[in-house]
Amino acid sequence: MGLTKTLVHLSALAPTKMVSLSNQCRFVFYPNNHFVSERRRLGIAGINFPRKTKVTFTCFAADQPRQQKQKKKSQSQSQSKSDADAGVDPVGFLTKLGIADRIFAQFLRERHKALKDLKDEILKRHFNLKDFASGFELLGMHRHMEHRVDFMDWGPGARYGAIIGNFNGWSPTENSAREGLCGHDDYGYWFIILEDKLREGEEPDELYFQQYNYVDDYDKGDSGVSAEEIFQKANDEYWEPGEDRFIKNRYEVPAKLYEQLFGPNGPQTLEELGDIPDAETRYKQHKEEHKNDPPSNLPPCDIIDKGHGKPYDIFNVVTSPEWAKKFSEKAPPIPYWLETRKGRKAWLQKYIPAVPHGSKYRLYFNTPDGPLERVPAWATYVEPEDEGKQAYAIHWEPSPESAYKWKNSKPDKPKSLRIYECHVGISGSEPKISSFEEFTNKVLPHVKRAGYNAIQLIGIPEHKDYFTVGYRVTNFFAASSRYGTPDDFKRLIDEAHGLGLLVFLDIVHSYAAADQMVGLSLFDGSNDCYFHHGKRGHHKHWGTRMFKYGDLDVLHFLISNLNWWITEYQVDGYQFHSLASMIYTHNGFAPFNSGFDDYCNQYVDRDALMYLMLANEIMHVLHPNIITIAEDATYYPGLCEPVSQGGLGFDYYVNLSATDMWVSLLDSVPDNEWSMSKIVSTLVANKEYADKMLSYAESHNQSISGGRSFAEILLGGVKNGAPGGRELLDRGASLHKMIRLITFTIGGRAYLNFMGNEFGHPKRVEFPTSSNNFSFSLANRRWDLLESGIHHQLFSFDKELMDLDKSKGILSRGLPSIHHVNDANMVISFSRGPFLFIFNFHPSNSYEKYNVGVEEAGEYTLILNSDEVKYGGQGLLTEDQYLQRSITKRIDGQRNGLELFLPSRTAQVYKLTRILRI
Repeated sequence: MGLTKTLVHLSALAPTKMVSLSNQCRFVFYPNNHFVSERRRLGIAGINFPRKTKVTFTCFAADQPRQQKQKKKSQSQSQSKSDADAGVDPVGFLTKLGIADRIFAQFLRERHKALKDLKDEILKRHFNLKDFASGFELLGMHRHMEHRVDFMDWGPGARYGAIIGNFNGWSPTENSAREGLCGHDDYGYWFIILEDKLREGEEPDELYFQQYNYVDDYDKGDSGVSAEEIFQKANDEYWEPGEDRFIKNRYEVPAKLYEQLFGPNGPQTLEELGDIPDAETRYKQHKEEHKNDPPSNLPPCDIIDKGHGKPYDIFNVVTSPEWAKKFSEKAPPIPYWLETRKGRKAWLQKYIPAVPHGSKYRLYFNTPDGPLERVPAWATYVEPEDEGKQAYAIHWEPSPESAYKWKNSKPDKPKSLRIYECHVGISGSEPKISSFEEFTNKVLPHVKRAGYNAIQLIGIPEHKDYFTVGYRVTNFFAASSRYGTPDDFKRLIDEAHGLGLLVFLDIVHSYAAADQMVGLSLFDGSNDCYFHHGKRGHHKHWGTRMFKYGDLDVLHFLISNLNWWITEYQVDGYQFHSLASMIYTHNGFAPFNSGFDDYCNQYVDRDALMYLMLANEIMHVLHPNIITIAEDATYYPGLCEPVSQGGLGFDYYVNLSATDMWVSLLDSVPDNEWSMSKIVSTLVANKEYADKMLSYAESHNQSISGGRSFAEILLGGVKNGAPGGRELLDRGASLHKMIRLITFTIGGRAYLNFMGNEFGHPKRVEFPTSSNNFSFSLANRRWDLLESGIHHQLFSFDKELMDLDKSKGILSRGLPSIHHVNDANMVISFSRGPFLFIFNFHPSNSYEKYNVGVEEAGEYTLILNSDEVKYGGQGLLTEDQYLQRSITKRIDGQRNGLELFLPSRTAQVYKLTRILRI
């Protein structure tokens, strides 16, 4: 391509998103031709979002490295002081906890420095960290107001890129871009413009920048004012005479500039062009050529060199006061710009969309290994591969009048979390894949009635195989099409917010599906751009791909993905799935017995840790109310400590040990041999972070293929009318309630329950696979069981648990004071604020007058009893035993005590209702 054509092509590029002038958004081409957006108003506290002070169109940057080198030394000298001023301590949480480990402390310091270097590297390519986390604004497919669609994706190993779809007959040549021709930049990002097609008999717009109201005022048509009238009005009221000619003709400016620089017969290729003199030399030549021109022909400004000619000096531009005053007094020409806009109806009458709503498309690459087709990595709606049909992306651009409009605002961030974990596909009663709409209409009201304040959705990002439960993600920006459309998912979240429920996603950034046709594996052919090469790029046990967290473009993809779900779908937080898989090169499948050495040895992926720190830091600054939860079986030190203090920045961590303990006790330990000490120590877990702990008795991991829910273990063998059936039912129901009550009340400020387990769903979940002849018989929930029998009683008890926190704030009252753990009697007692919790796990022994200590002397009222008949119990306590008065007797190290009747396998909750002064 000739150089003139290249310059003209560059001049035609424009933002891919609709941006009003009030946003003051401008675009800059850097030396690598990378397309970057700049926004002026991003002074966000907490993270350094530096502000660029110069606007440049830079083709060559020979002076920049030397200038930066001069500043580097002074910046490094002031770094330690700025860190101290900001309260930054790379080993702060070790100091707080009194941990002295020299090697791990050094690892934290080196990691902190590496994180700062990483941010510096990011800011060389992105305007700020918000821009870095907003890749979805440019990448993928976007409607442009200048009657076109812009597409961008990353494929550094490809040599040719094109968009193919049913809108162009799947042609690999009609909508294409090639390396070196403004379609492929130095980082491997492909940029393709798909122009809308003129309808038959219509003429092109006379203004090259003609824009349309695609979203705002979509029902308004053409203003009826001609372009000549608008420009005449602008010339009379705003512009200087003749200025509008540069706006009406986009080719005039680059063509005139090219002719002035090189003459009418200038070079036509980059090879002929040769080296261009630097800016200072060109300016001096221009000034010399025009030294005899009258002042009216020269611009009212000049450049003054105050740096004594040194190469790294900055030239200052000065203007005449009269010209500056005249310019500053002018109001922006927004009224004239608005008059050139036309309505959506006018656009539809004149143009056929280049990519109509609902179009199917794929990305076509030609690589050194041959041509291939891929579902775009940033696609937001994908139909996965199924029954021999190849996967494809779907362009989702509904008309503004039919697009989903948000109705409800987000609920306030609660002091404690009661999370209801859900899988949309199995949420229905019928043996089929349930939809977003069915979940919204049937499950959300149940969650609200049950007393939870948040839902956590698993399996939402698109995945190829339904039986993988959504953990082998193929398309990270697309909500799974098997449940409905993007607007259906928006309605689900909006209705949840209207019910006061937060919405969390179980996000999988620890690995990705190995599928090539629909996923990211070998995305651009031979160059595996998103993942590590060789063994490092494959999970040792799960057959999935491992991200290359040290790559800037991979970080750009993952952090933008986090920001996407919050920005586009208004989710309220994330649980980060299986952190051990990403933190360690052995994927967490190794013994941990060397203390802190296990967290900083050669098997630790420091890049993965820095990704988690960067993700938490950026997301919490951009979205202050966001909640992030760490699921890490190794309990990496500092999970919930601030990044500024050497931590990873999570709000909560999951106590994964609790459910393993309960499964072990139920499966292999006789009831009379349960250790109360083990139960308490496991549920309390790490005391330093107990307040940040999310507890659960069982999650989806205990229900899906290969496992059994607790109800299946405890109640699955119970037969109505069978000998011993009543005893088995009593045992199962009692333990089901007690396990939940102690797990809920002895832990931190967050609790989770998987859908259906609150009422003792009798069957596990089993997704349709070849092993069960693709049956859906166990891939659903038996909501009908809620209405009667033991399942209704278990649900009623679980509802009372949620009400303990909802109305009385149990979880947000601070950590429990555990003062009675008796392994012989199998009794546990602890207090939390004015509430006293007592558990008798003994399978047969009941205690008439069991002594437990209390701090306050007073009257204690029974507010929850697991043995009540309405909860499936035997009702052994009488009403006169519901109110207990303390005795003056030192018990369990407390100043007072209570004498209580404790039936076997029961739990009681008392509240101090009256204090007695003795």
